[in-house]
Amino acid sequence: DSIIAVWWWYSNGDILVLSHWTDDVRMSLGAVASLVLAIAGAALFSSVHKIEEGHIGVYYRGGALLTTTSSPGFHLMLPFITTFRPVQTTLQTDEVKNVPCGTSGGVMIYFDRIEVVNFLIPSAVYGIVRNYTADYDKALIFNKVHHELNQFCSVHTLQEVYIGLFDQIDENLKLTLQEDLTTMAPGLIIQAVRVTKPNIPESIRRNYELMESERTKLLIAAQTQKVVEKEAETERKRAIIEAEKVAQVAEIKFGQRIMEKETEKKISEIEDGAFLARQKARADAEFYAAQRTADANKLKLTPEFLQMMKFKATAANSKIYFGSEIPHMFLESGHMGTSKVTDFLSEDILNLD
Repeated sequence: DSIIAVWWWYSNGDILVLSHWTDDVRMSLGAVASLVLAIAGAALFSSVHKIEEGHIGVYYRGGALLTTTSSPGFHLMLPFITTFRPVQTTLQTDEVKNVPCGTSGGVMIYFDRIEVVNFLIPSAVYGIVRNYTADYDKALIFNKVHHELNQFCSVHTLQEVYIGLFDQIDENLKLTLQEDLTTMAPGLIIQAVRVTKPNIPESIRRNYELMESERTKLLIAAQTQKVVEKEAETERKRAIIEAEKVAQVAEIKFGQRIMEKETEKKISEIEDGAFLARQKARADAEFYAAQRTADANKLKLTPEFLQMMKFKATAANSKIYFGSEIPHMFLESGHMGTSKVTDFLSEDILNLD
């Protein structure tokens, strides 16, 4: 058709008109091509998407949740009619701010920030998103924190919430949330809960600060007392140790003296035993000598020996008598008896020995 048109226009000699028509056709074709390329690029850009690490992708088509999920990486989807939402499955911290709380005494307090550390199990992503949307934390965490914290405050006094039971709020809140989530949304795990100190009315806060100051003074006094008692206990233990050391030294010295005395006693006993043995040996020797002497004397007392001794004694004791009756006196003395003279001489000999 273009060739026939060019020939026809050329045959009529209207070359200028033909040239303008060709330029218009070329511009129209370029615009169409550009539009097609733009639509194709937009479709490609819309269909290619990336899921970051630690997330699971869920897809919507026409507002309806699809059953398909995707892991981290690049993926394709139908352009323009399909959308996706990444759902985090790693640890994340949800901050619930400015939570009002009314105590059992009617005092209104506010918690500036409550942090809930949680994570979602990948296999539970589809079920939780289907039941609570991709913004599941608003219904399951934010609203539950408000509800449970108000339940806690409504049955406790300001003293308990602000001081007495404040250290238990985070643990109780964690256990309560996890118990409800186990039933409502299995797969959503509460790792930890951190609760900041609540804001209370200024007048009450000043009273608590004054009370805390007095309690601090009391603690300081108690600690000072403990330090004094500890020092006294240390001194007492030191004195006991010194006394025990002195007693142990005295005991050692006393034992040493006892050992010395026992050694001296043993030495004395040994010396006494030796002396006794010597004396006994000497006495035995003297007894033996005397006995042998007596036996020898018995052997000497024979009639012949006694006769000899009589003559010696008579010769040694010779006397001179003067008178007319000397023979008679001598004869009378000779009749005294041989046995008596013999006995007398024996006794003298024994005495001499």
